[in-house]
Formats: sequence, structure tokens, C-alpha cells
Amino acid sequence: MTVAPKREAYDVVVIGAGPAGLAAAATSAEAGLSTLLLDENIGPGGQVFRAISSTPVTDRDQLGADYWVGADLVQSLRASSAEIIHRATVWSLDRNLEIAVSIGGASAFLKAQRLILATGALERPFPIPGWTLPGVMTAGAAQTMLKSSALVPDGRTVIAGQGPLLWLLAAQILRLGGRIDRILDTTERSNYFAALPHAFAFLTSPYFTKGLSMMREVKAKVQVVSSVTELSASGDGQLESVSYVAGGKRETIPADLLLLHQGVVPNVNLAMAAGIEHRWDDLQLCWSPMLDASGNSSVAGIAIAGDGAGIGGANAAVVRGRIAARAAVEALAPAVATKLAPMASLRADLAKAERGRVFLDTLFRPAPQFRIPTGDTIVCRCEEVTAKDVLDAVAIGATGPNQLKAYRRTGMGPCQGRLCGLTVTELMAQARGKTAQEIGYYRLRAPVKPITLAELAAVPKSEADVKAVVRG
Repeated sequence: MTVAPKREAYDVVVIGAGPAGLAAAATSAEAGLSTLLLDENIGPGGQVFRAISSTPVTDRDQLGADYWVGADLVQSLRASSAEIIHRATVWSLDRNLEIAVSIGGASAFLKAQRLILATGALERPFPIPGWTLPGVMTAGAAQTMLKSSALVPDGRTVIAGQGPLLWLLAAQILRLGGRIDRILDTTERSNYFAALPHAFAFLTSPYFTKGLSMMREVKAKVQVVSSVTELSASGDGQLESVSYVAGGKRETIPADLLLLHQGVVPNVNLAMAAGIEHRWDDLQLCWSPMLDASGNSSVAGIAIAGDGAGIGGANAAVVRGRIAARAAVEALAPAVATKLAPMASLRADLAKAERGRVFLDTLFRPAPQFRIPTGDTIVCRCEEVTAKDVLDAVAIGATGPNQLKAYRRTGMGPCQGRLCGLTVTELMAQARGKTAQEIGYYRLRAPVKPITLAELAAVPKSEADVKAVVRG
């Protein structure tokens, strides 16, 4: 059954039902503001708490205590007056806070006084030779199947890359009886030294004991190869083997499944399409929106919370959601804001949740060879554009990602740059001897998600709209 929005205008519209969106919508509704939460998944939770209301994994130890925090967030939201619509794809957002959303194959147009973007993160592209072969997946995709359907690998499985999610996924797969043959850790040896100055904050953060315990649990059952410097996947029509170099020695092992992960980055497409100013983050190696302490962006009335504001993890996302919502309440109903948690205590909670983050960002900063591919390695999966194709386009005059569209159609496929955008920026920056900030990113426009021409044609039109295109 398709649920349409109950009204055309709301005090607060929240986009995304992950940790930040759940917290923001509940806080806004608690203050008595008309609140709408839009999310494109079948149920609440985002990626971190995916399938929290429907997962068949009922043994709480298998997914870990952090996952089940999501159940309390969902319960708080459902107990509030917030309106929630799932399977809702927001495909346009402008500076006037006008939102176009596709629900059940039909588009609705909404207006908000305040809008909170909680679109979360995407996995960073991991463009290695063979990464487009069937049998090669991201760790996030594997975790989605695990949480939603309790599916775990039973064939020869290799996990490669770095970052907290890699170890969490490995632990979850093993707890559910899945198979992992080898873990190939691509963390650069030099990163350990670079991270040392930030070690004290990390050692006194909640990340330390959880992370150490999880790595011990995995290493007791799986062979882990450290300091991997080269990685490729091979096979005739599907994955058959994984080849890697570690300690100067190359080894090739048979594999049916390769799971890749080298961190997550903010999902910026909708924010960029709305004209929000972004900058290149040299530590996290991605685009991050320019925000004030309350999450407000360069576009009046639009705030960004959660990992879409910069990667900080689930705990920080929840607090950022509450901060953004409280700021919206302060703007729209100042008298009511005094009944909410004080902003000072929320900011203290955020500082606590972000403690140790710089250590993690420095330690798990992906190596250049796994971010900037060469030769025939595919960069843009949608249009099958290789690294050599991009460099050839630069050689004949392409100056940035938007010019590259005209030369090679990169970023013009269904993913609209989500799987190639960062790679294209860094590859062109390296080729032209420029910074990523100078090279820039794709110019994003509506629709930011694919919708059908039939749906566009069915959009309600005023008499003025018709007169603008029809001759009298």
C-alpha cells in the first residue's frame, strides 16, 4: 500500500531514516512541530541499523549491542507524532526548500520551513583490476544481505581492505556460521606512525576496547595478511582468484567471493544538487558540506546531520540529528526549545562520540594505489570508462569532471557519479598537478535519482507551465 504525504507543507522534513534521521525526526516531533520523515528503504534504520524492525537474526550477540540501539530509536520515533513514509525517493531539492519525492511510481511536491538532510554515507570506491567481475562485492552489500536475510557466504571468501566496518562484518559473518578464507589488510604501515599523535584520545574512547575485542575474535579464526600493497581480481566471466602482494611477495588464491571495503564517505549528491557549498576534506579524502556548529548549511533552512555531514559513526550521527532538530525548533518555536535537551549538553555528547575519530581517520586513510587506478582498470562502471580513457581525455583538454562528461560520459549513468566521482576527481587532480579542491566535482542536477519519463509527464502542471511550452 502506497502512503502519500498528508499535507503539502511541513515545519520540518527529514530525509533519511538512519541514526541521524531517526533522532532528528523524533526530536522535532517531540517539540510539537509538524514533521515528515522520508526514506527510500522498506523500513527504518539506514545502513547501520538496516532491517532493525524485520531482521531474521534474533540472537542479539550475533549482530552486536551497537546494532540494537537502533530499536530504541525506532520505538521513540514511532511513539511520536512524526509522519513516516518509506520507499520514498527524493529526486529534487532546491534552495526554496521545495522537495520532489517519488512514492509508488507517482511524484509529490512538498514544502518545508526547515529541512534536515540525513542521507548518510556511501562506501568509498575501491577501483582495482577486476572489481566489476560477478563475485566481487562491497562489504556493505554483504552486510545488507546479512542483516536483512541472515545470508552469509559459504564459498571461498576473501575480504580485502581496511576500516572498522571490515572487522565488524567479518565478526558478524563468523558469528552466523559463514566462511572467510582470508582477510587482506591494505592499511599502510606508515599510517600507524601518522596516527600515533592521536592515540591517547582513541585509547580513552569507546572505539578502542570494542575494536580490539572484535579484531581478536576474527584473528583467532581467520588468516589475516597485513600491509597488502597490490590487489586484483581475476576470472573468466566471474571471479575465480584474488592476487595480492604483501611483504614484497605475490600470492594468488582461489576465491568465489571477494568483499571490498576501504571506508565510507558522505553521500553528497542531494546536498550538492541543492547548491550547498562543499569542500575537499584532506583527512577523510572526500567532499564534505560546509556547516556551522548546529549543522546548518550554506543554503538557508537546510541542515545536514549524520555521516552526510562528515564521517563520525552512528553515535555521533544520533547526536548530530538531535542538534540539527533542536536548532530547527529554536528557529521555528523558540519557546518550546527550552523543553528539549540544552544545546550545550548535546555538544558535549557529540565531542564524546567523536573522541578518537581523528585516530581512525588517520590510521585507515586509504593508500593512493587503491584510490587512483591506472591502465585498463574501470573507473566509471556505468559507462565502462577506464583510467586510461580518463587520462587520454585530460591529454586532449578535459579540465575537470564536468568537461569529462562530454568526452567520456563519466558520471552520467544510473549511479550519477556515486561510484566514480571521487576516483575521477583524484585521478584528474593527479594528472593535472592540481588539488582535488581545484579540480572539483560533478555538477549535480535534478533528478538526483532515476525516475521514469512517465512519472515526470504525470507531474501536476499549472496553466502557466502548459503555456510556457505549448504554442497558442
